[in-house]
This record gives sequence, structure tokens and C-alpha cells, in this order.
Amino acid sequence: MSTFAFGTYRVSDENLLHIEALKEAIEMGVRLIDTATNYSDGGAERAIARVMGFFEDEIRDEIKIVSKFGYIQGSKLLEHKEKSFEDVVEFSPSCYHSIAPSFLHDELSASLERLQLNSLECYLIHNPEYFIYEALKKKMPKDTMLDEMFARIYKAFVALEEEVKDGRIKSYGISSNAFAKELQDPEFLPYEDLITLAQRAAREAGNIKHSFTTVELPINLLEREGLKCAAWAKKNGLQVLISRPLNAQKDGLMYRLAEYEEPKNYYHTLNDLLEICENDQLQSLYNLIDQMDMNKHKFGFIGEYDTFLVTQILPHIKKAIENISQEVLDVLLEYIDRFLREYRDMVAYESSKTTKTALKEYFTGCNKKMQECALEYLLSLEDIDYIVVGMRKPTYVEEVMSLKS
Repeated sequence: MSTFAFGTYRVSDENLLHIEALKEAIEMGVRLIDTATNYSDGGAERAIARVMGFFEDEIRDEIKIVSKFGYIQGSKLLEHKEKSFEDVVEFSPSCYHSIAPSFLHDELSASLERLQLNSLECYLIHNPEYFIYEALKKKMPKDTMLDEMFARIYKAFVALEEEVKDGRIKSYGISSNAFAKELQDPEFLPYEDLITLAQRAAREAGNIKHSFTTVELPINLLEREGLKCAAWAKKNGLQVLISRPLNAQKDGLMYRLAEYEEPKNYYHTLNDLLEICENDQLQSLYNLIDQMDMNKHKFGFIGEYDTFLVTQILPHIKKAIENISQEVLDVLLEYIDRFLREYRDMVAYESSKTTKTALKEYFTGCNKKMQECALEYLLSLEDIDYIVVGMRKPTYVEEVMSLKS
């Protein structure tokens, strides 16, 4: 029977709400925490260490921490531009990737330091298929591409086996979105030979048996192709973690399988801001806010809005207020901040209504909230050990954990 793990994507040690949510999750019985070196530029791992300080050794010893490496982002990307890591795939200007043994070693050292641990329960290669993306762009022949992909994984496995021998990790595995692709998909990452690779890597490292124990992949109510990988993993004695239980893809679109309440103060907050902006100097800001209100129902997924906020809305706001006096600006920014928080809640509410209509066939026969239906479906599956859920608020923790009772 599967159970819930605490996912720390977008968790930060600087957010007290995140700290409280993780603390409450542990108090309510969560015993596995999923993190990664790049989450909040290391802030997620620091948050875990901070929360562990609230508990006695008896509880801390029960907590399994799984971290991942591979991404080169944030401060790590700046470091790469100064010293150049090995075998780097340049996916985008803000996201590079490497699974080279030297990078693995350094990332593990940094993770252990942030987590304040001497040893990690499990260390995962994080989405090694970035090499496949790059190879497809270069139109590399499929056999050549896969040979090189598995050569890279094998070198990483040898390095991971050596880390096991040195006692810095207890086991290792792979977290891959490509495990959940269809077999004929060019981005599919074959998994059936991974145990053979691990056995060879263990022998090369001088270990009696391999320590490849875990796979992590996305499975949810809409995306079920990964169940084949999960069944293979369980048949071979591996632990299965699933990611993205509530963020589901279908026909090229992303859906958030969750329902949200309509924010009660939205229109009051909106009108307050519009009233302040009713002058010639702030006309462009007034027009922007008015347009945002008219389009609040057009986001299919809250993550789509989050990207739009950073790339479009905030730059427009910055330009609209650049000539405002400091005295007026201090007051205005408070109203803008309040509105943006309410607006995000309203977008979440509107997009959840759209999602429920678009995906009504998936929720037939389940009269609960979408997130409850989606998580209960996953809890019913036999080949899953942990469902990794992002629970950045105590209220989310309580809602999720109530499904286990």
C-alpha cells in the first residue's frame, strides 16, 4: 500500500509557512522527504535541515531523505560559467544539465552539508534524458544516442556505487519523466537494462551487490503510461516513487487536478487598486489591472499564470510605476502586492472550474474534490510505494494526510 511523501519542489528555508508545513507533515506521520540539489537553489535542503532540528533523534532516524542531482541552475549555473563542469548539456540559457561523476561528487558533498547529514538514504540521477533532448536536436541516430546515454548512466552508476562504498549514500536510483513516455516516443528512456548496468557498476566499484534501489516517475489520473515502468520496478524489487500526482499533462496541455475556493476579497481588492489608479499618471497601470481582471479565466493551469506573471505582468507593472514619487509608491506597492496575491487565488479558482469541465470523464463516480479523487486513485495502485506531494502549507498537509485515515 502506497503512502505520502513530502515533495520539496519550490520549498525554501526562508519561507516560514514551508517550514511549518514540513514540520506538521512529520508530526502527522510522513517519513519520506523528496528533494533535489536545485530546488530553490539549495533552499529546500536547508529547509529540511532546519525542520529536523525540531525533532528528537528517535524521529529523525525514521525519516528517509531522497535527494537528486543533475540540474545546473541558479548559483550553480554561475559557478559553471566560471569553472566549467564536465559533460554538460545546455538545454536552455537558464538550465544546463550534467550527470558526470565529478559533478555528482561535488553535488552530493553540497547536499550533505546543506542537509547536515553524513549519509543520505537515497541519491537519484535527476532526469538524465536531457542528453536525449540534445541528441534529438542534433539528429543523432537512435542507436548511437542510446549507447551514449547508457554510457553516461553507467559512469554515474559506478560513481554512485563508490559513494555507497564510502558510506555517503545508502542507495541510489533514477528519477525520470522519460520513464513515463510511450515506448515509441523518441524521448522515451528504456529502463529494462538498468539493473544489469547497476550489477556491472557494482563489480567495477568492488561491491558485492548493487545498490540501485529506486525509480521515480510521473503517474497520475491522466498519465498512466508510467504504470508499465512501475510494474517492472516492483517485479525487480525496486522502490517506486511517483511525482506530479496533481499536475497532469494531456494533449499538450497541463492541468492542475485540484479545486480551489473563490477568494472572498478579490473584487474588493481589485476595486481598491483601480480607484487609486484613476488618474492620468497611472492610466497604464489601470489598463493593465483591468485587462488582467477580464482575462482571469483564460489560464488553463496556475503554473501558466506564474510564468506569465514573471515574464509579462511584473515587467509591465515596473514600467508603469517607474516615474511615481517614493511617497506615493510605498502605498501603491502595498495595494499591488495585495491584489496580485488575491488575483493568483482567483486564477486558481477559475482554472480549476475549467479543468473540472474539461476532464469530467475522469471524475465520473467520484463526488469529492478533484485532488481527493486523484490521490485516492493513486493510493489504490499496487505498484507504488510513495506518492510525492508538494505540501507547502499546513492546510495542504492536513487535507492530504486525512486521506490516509
